[in-house]
Amino acid sequence: MTGSGPAGAAVAVVVPAHNEAARVGTTVAAARELALVDLVVVVDDGSRDRTGEVARASGATVGRHRRRRGKAAAMETGAALVSALDGRDERAGPRHLLFLDADLQATAAHAGPLIEPVAAGRADMTIALLPPGATPGGGRGFVVGLARRGIQERTGWVPTQPLSGQRCLTRAAFERLRPLARGFGVETALTVDALGRGLRVVEVEVDLAHRVTGRDWRAQLHRVRQYGDVALALAVRRRPRARWRW
Repeated sequence: MTGSGPAGAAVAVVVPAHNEAARVGTTVAAARELALVDLVVVVDDGSRDRTGEVARASGATVGRHRRRRGKAAAMETGAALVSALDGRDERAGPRHLLFLDADLQATAAHAGPLIEPVAAGRADMTIALLPPGATPGGGRGFVVGLARRGIQERTGWVPTQPLSGQRCLTRAAFERLRPLARGFGVETALTVDALGRGLRVVEVEVDLAHRVTGRDWRAQLHRVRQYGDVALALAVRRRPRARWRW
């Protein structure tokens, strides 16, 4: 496999956020304490609450979508903002990108293990393995199963938590994986595309925690949409005729 991007670069945290005013401030404050992190960018994805204001008051650089465009679009917007800020300092190389969800709150301070393999040049992308019970919505196992099978069929690798959105990438790796798959298919597509391009992908145990997803009709509708986005991301990434060799 090939490597990509400089070791030892600074890290920018990118936080996609929609209606997260109650949690994003704590998440930003915790992320700013991480070693090597010198920038936190929050992308307010069409929120109807004070998400952007709270994030800015907590020390984040804030971008905003006037209407909700989805997580993948927010990730791309956040990465573009980081790139624009990177360009202002010709002496510094491009920052690595650490993507964190807005609802991690104080546990975001534990994300350091995701950074370490990337910063040391041992990985191009890391994926967080959250503790048992820390992932939201245990009832969404059917979506996890779809993503896991799809990744295995296309790459030969079996991920433990294929839908984990907490990831660190080198800038070079991120650029090679653009454009991102839409909506909730973004994590599955990132893994398939990264392995398909020979990038080094590592799962890392990290003590992070989300708020728990409910079981009402809104939560069930969310899972249906998630399933559809993952299925679409896999459908356009065909199974290889022969198993890739590592």
